Amino acid sequence: MFFIDTVEVPGLGNRSYLAGGGRTAVVVDPPRDIDRVLEAAARRSVRITHVVETHVHNDYVTGGLELARVTGAAYLVPAGARVAYERTPVADGDRADVDADLVLRAVATPGHTPHHTAYVLEEAGTPVAAFTGGSLLIGTVGRPDLVEPRLTEGLARAQHASAHRLADELPDQTAVLPTHGFGSFCSSAQNGAVGGGSTIGAERIGNEALVKDVDTFVAELLAGLDDIPAYYTHMGPLNARGPQPVDLAPPAVADAEEIAARLAEGEWVVDLRNRVAFAAGHVAGAVNFEAEGQLATYLAWLVPWGKPITLLAESPQQLADAQRELARVGIDRPAAGATGAVEGWLRDGEQPRSFRRATFAELADSVGDGVVVLDVRRDSERAAQGWVTGSVHIPVHQLRSRLGEVPGGTVWVHCAGGMRAAIAASLLDAAGREVVAIDDGFLAAQAAGLALSEANGASEVNVVSGANAADAGDPTA
Repeated sequence: MFFIDTVEVPGLGNRSYLAGGGRTAVVVDPPRDIDRVLEAAARRSVRITHVVETHVHNDYVTGGLELARVTGAAYLVPAGARVAYERTPVADGDRADVDADLVLRAVATPGHTPHHTAYVLEEAGTPVAAFTGGSLLIGTVGRPDLVEPRLTEGLARAQHASAHRLADELPDQTAVLPTHGFGSFCSSAQNGAVGGGSTIGAERIGNEALVKDVDTFVAELLAGLDDIPAYYTHMGPLNARGPQPVDLAPPAVADAEEIAARLAEGEWVVDLRNRVAFAAGHVAGAVNFEAEGQLATYLAWLVPWGKPITLLAESPQQLADAQRELARVGIDRPAAGATGAVEGWLRDGEQPRSFRRATFAELADSVGDGVVVLDVRRDSERAAQGWVTGSVHIPVHQLRSRLGEVPGGTVWVHCAGGMRAAIAASLLDAAGREVVAIDDGFLAAQAAGLALSEANGASEVNVVSGANAADAGDPTA
């Protein structure tokens, strides 16, 4: 009998897998913090003999090289991937024995990257699972535009062919277990996949790559591609060089004087508390990225790469969890950290800053001279969902460099559900602006009687897509 355990990385919308039999196992696409994988193997009482990568990842730092070193496992990486370390190159059709009657077979599936490889787990010669990485996802495919713009259309066509190859070669009951697609921006569409995996049979009737002809699929895929998080630029090269072992030791403790000094030097002081607590009182100049939200994605997207970061947390556990999350995207060592309450982070005589939180109904009662409505959703969300008429649009990941474009007045900032509005409000507050954070689902804008617009200029439109994304793990939140 075989087993497959999932190692969730929910903050990044990814999954890794531990699969094996009674004695030995393989790990697919491990995260940077390999201790979780080692613990999973220990619970199963299995030895990790193989670590495999489906591709050189663009969205997170792999733990594969370090896991292979620690366990002595063979490190399997697609032969076409250019890397600077010793590994076992894998070509289409290569096979690796995992355990008695368990074999892992490599299947070339270019598209997400040119060298992308899926792995089919076979028990006694029968396919039981396909680890599809960033090729065949649940209902969609991995995006093809992360490597080089000139390759994008060709890779999109390769994605279609790779999806069909898997569907043609594998039985309906074969489990489809992708790495991306659970909120990851490596997915070509935010399909909201949660819970378990899927099967080849289910994908045959529901995956856009398998139900559309290649030209239609490619045209729609390319038209729907969204913004790429800025930190992706650093992930591929880091993974190709070979990441260093992660250091999760607690950072140096910062007192109020040091926090103030770091702010004065232009460093980032990040308050990890929830947005309600931050709005009620915070250190002037600090920015708010909720630990329970997509911390790594949005902080790594917005912070200038390499800028020192000091973390402020409610508890040592919150600080440790955030440090682990950030290490997964290459932010390895916070400059300093502090825990407790805001009063302990302020120098003698200092008062905390605060700003208002509100609903769309309160905005409707306040519209008038001196009120600026700032929409920080992505372009695709605004086009799909409509927008408050007259609102200024700057996606949250562009706001830091475009603060000067926000008109004067009190800024009422919103997103789809509240999380990104809180980030934007903290950036504006740190810049000295008077701000109100709208902590509300976008559907409420229409219910409040606010005039809404859509791309064709209609004055009122039903807003239906992802409007109440209150889940902090939802990239539309």
